[in-house]
Amino acid sequence: MRVGVDTGGTFTDAVADNGRSVKVPSTPDGPSEAVGAAIAALTAAPDVLAHGTTVATNALLERAGATVALVTSPGFTDVVEIGRQDRPSLYDLWADRPEPLVRRELRLEANGTLRLPKDVDAVAVCLLDSDLDPSVERAVADSLHDAGVDVTCSADVSPEFREYERTLTTVVNAYLRPTCQDYLRRLGTLASEVLVMTSAGGLVPLADAVELPVSLLLSGPAGGVLAAAAVAVANGSPDALTFDMGGTSTDVCLVRGAVPQAAPGRIVAGFPIRLPSLDLHTIGAGGGSLARLDTGGALVVGPESAGAVPGPACYGRGGRAPAVTDADLVLGRIPVSGLPGLGELDIAAARAALDRAGVTAEGVVTVVNANMERALRAVSVERGIDPRGLSLVAFGGAGPLHACDLADALGMTRVIVPAGAGVLSALGMLGAPRQRELVRSWAGTGDLQPALVALAMEARALVGPDAVTSTTIDVRYVGQSHELTVASIDHFHAEHERRNGYARPGTRVEVVAIRARARIDAPLDVTSLPTRDREVAVGPAVIAEPDCTIWVPAGWCARHGEAGALVLER
Repeated sequence: MRVGVDTGGTFTDAVADNGRSVKVPSTPDGPSEAVGAAIAALTAAPDVLAHGTTVATNALLERAGATVALVTSPGFTDVVEIGRQDRPSLYDLWADRPEPLVRRELRLEANGTLRLPKDVDAVAVCLLDSDLDPSVERAVADSLHDAGVDVTCSADVSPEFREYERTLTTVVNAYLRPTCQDYLRRLGTLASEVLVMTSAGGLVPLADAVELPVSLLLSGPAGGVLAAAAVAVANGSPDALTFDMGGTSTDVCLVRGAVPQAAPGRIVAGFPIRLPSLDLHTIGAGGGSLARLDTGGALVVGPESAGAVPGPACYGRGGRAPAVTDADLVLGRIPVSGLPGLGELDIAAARAALDRAGVTAEGVVTVVNANMERALRAVSVERGIDPRGLSLVAFGGAGPLHACDLADALGMTRVIVPAGAGVLSALGMLGAPRQRELVRSWAGTGDLQPALVALAMEARALVGPDAVTSTTIDVRYVGQSHELTVASIDHFHAEHERRNGYARPGTRVEVVAIRARARIDAPLDVTSLPTRDREVAVGPAVIAEPDCTIWVPAGWCARHGEAGALVLER
């Protein structure tokens, strides 16, 4: 049996290849315990465990990683603190960058014998130009290995130019590895084979995940995007926006031609991570997001969340601040009979919380919807894509509650709610490919095509002889500071015009990096799994399901679609 498991902050979800699914409470103090409990509820011992995890993300957000030293080239020890000249919030005088992960006294120059303080758990080594020639960097790393220290080498993590991003990514990997190793290795006892989802939407062997935990920072959401894309295609929508709204956050992604869009890196917890990733945009908006009036009297929703405990006021667990779930309940979008595992909800407590804060249910929903609309525009309109021609695939426990409102705001006429929408990220693990992505800086000398072929063969060797390979290049006009990833130089001008509104066909271009991907598709099509019968309705109507609640507004109707989905249309 093959089982997909996704660990979240509140619940750990598991889905088996026979279509059965289960939710169990997460165990933050020992996340592998919840994974084991979820698997045990489905089968004794699966052949394959495909796993998405938030352990790396939480360790970075909570600053719960290792004590790290940085070894770098003379003059570059403060690059992790200097960063770039941009600011997190341009006009906010009080906005700060996150504190560096490496204390100043632990930033060392590689200019002689290195003596590490005794309290160091791990070392990041990142030397100037090692993306082109890693030999000196590897020699330094070898000497530290001989001293018994856990070492992360930038040539093994992010061999790309841009010293700040390369150094930060290497430091984050060193910071996470000791913390994540114990958890990941415990998973090895739960199945005959354990595969772990990366931020790029591919599964890698457990041993690779242990070595490169920085690649797991978007592990869970990536699974949901893959499954959402498959369901969209099954329902005739190869171009779609995926919308995953949970209790704390919302993740959105653009799907074009059945393929989730990729990015060369993402910012996580304020740190730029320079590794291949799905182009996910995340905001602090979920069912537990708290509403308040700011000092200017404006209504603000999130990013603070009520979490699972105490949770929204309507849970009856002591929460007093109003959350989005309280507003949805007061507006009649959630049945008073309750959500899975919660029993009857306290609508009087929800109303009281809203009144105490001086806000209305309508206002809370309007504001949180506006926040999520901006996120959806960021991955569509700001990428040169008109959302009116796309379908919106809504999932997560709260996604189907707000999807039709967002579709209306964006001029979209179709919402798809997959079967098992509340456990879709775990389902996505089942259908994820085995996959590896490699990237190398390109110095602009030599023949490009042989280099691409060699990199593709290197990627195939990491996945298996049956892997299908593809290559791309990072290209820019000479003098530009940012590049676009395209299949070939011939595609660059058209992509530049689509993304930026103009092109200069007569201007010289340069290749700055080469990329290769190798993948073996999963033996399972997640759209073919057995699904339960689902209720259809003409709005206004509430459809309560075991893992999510669907709100069908007036003017919308819900009908049966393919692969067990509900299709909501105006």
